Amino acid sequence: MGLFFYPKFHHLTLVQLDYIISLDNYRHFAIAAEKCFVTQPTLSMQIQKLEDSLGVIIFDRSKHPVQPTEIGKKILEQARVIVSESQRIQEIIDEEKHDIKGNIRIGVIPTLAPYLIPLFISSFVEKYPFINLQISEHMTDELTDLLKKDQIDIAIMVTPLDNDDLKEIPLFYEEFSVYASHHHPLYKAENINASDLNAEGLWILNEGHCFRNQTLTICRADKAERFNNRVLYESGSLEALKKLVDKRGGYTLIPELFTYDLNKDDKSKIRHFSEPVPTREVGLVVKKSFVKHKLIHALKEEINNTLPATLLSKKNMNVVKL
Repeated sequence: MGLFFYPKFHHLTLVQLDYIISLDNYRHFAIAAEKCFVTQPTLSMQIQKLEDSLGVIIFDRSKHPVQPTEIGKKILEQARVIVSESQRIQEIIDEEKHDIKGNIRIGVIPTLAPYLIPLFISSFVEKYPFINLQISEHMTDELTDLLKKDQIDIAIMVTPLDNDDLKEIPLFYEEFSVYASHHHPLYKAENINASDLNAEGLWILNEGHCFRNQTLTICRADKAERFNNRVLYESGSLEALKKLVDKRGGYTLIPELFTYDLNKDDKSKIRHFSEPVPTREVGLVVKKSFVKHKLIHALKEEINNTLPATLLSKKNMNVVKL
């Protein structure tokens, strides 16, 4: 069988592909260059050189921020595949050598990060001294997009996602509870049925949080109604919702990990659900092409070793859909 030679692609390099991916990610030449540790003229010149070599325009520079052209979008999609697969070579070698090392980027949803990360982070980096962790908080849709673009390696988030491009590894199941003001009718209940809940007096997270969607599902509400017909406040943090309940009354839903650091008085405001208790599944999520299986196993093991035993004993009996 003869060999085919394509002159246009003779000078195409992985570095050039890295540059166009970075520009697509940040949509700004100066920032893209900074992220690639090169000067802006160097990045611009190499992208122009690639466009000249291919005979197409990848980016429309007349738009602000810069935007990929239609053909540029297709090229970028393939460039991500090529760069990602090229990185797999070293990862396969490390995996074969049983090495757990390198730079690992982990994204975590905000309703998990403050309560889960401190549990395992110190012991994990001590156990694996050749791992450098970069951890950032993002909402669910952002995490799936970052995984797709190879801007993070692992996501810790609520599952299942039903995304065919991603692999999910369940970690634990976390119960929902009600946190109610002393003045709210729910405070007087010993146990709560989901049918007891409604949108009146409910404080919720703002749009984009999967916890918001699950809260509205449990409370059978499309949105939060105005509390006292005067205040509608949607927060970005569970701690803010708790303080609103303390100061303004009403109630909110909280996940189990959030409850462990509450003081005695705060814990007295928690009301548990009757069976079947609504829960959320928390898992590790990676692209199906992710080859660092030993790293995933090590991370899962360390998280499980530091979780409260009560969390690990729970099963997926009544998982609330996203």
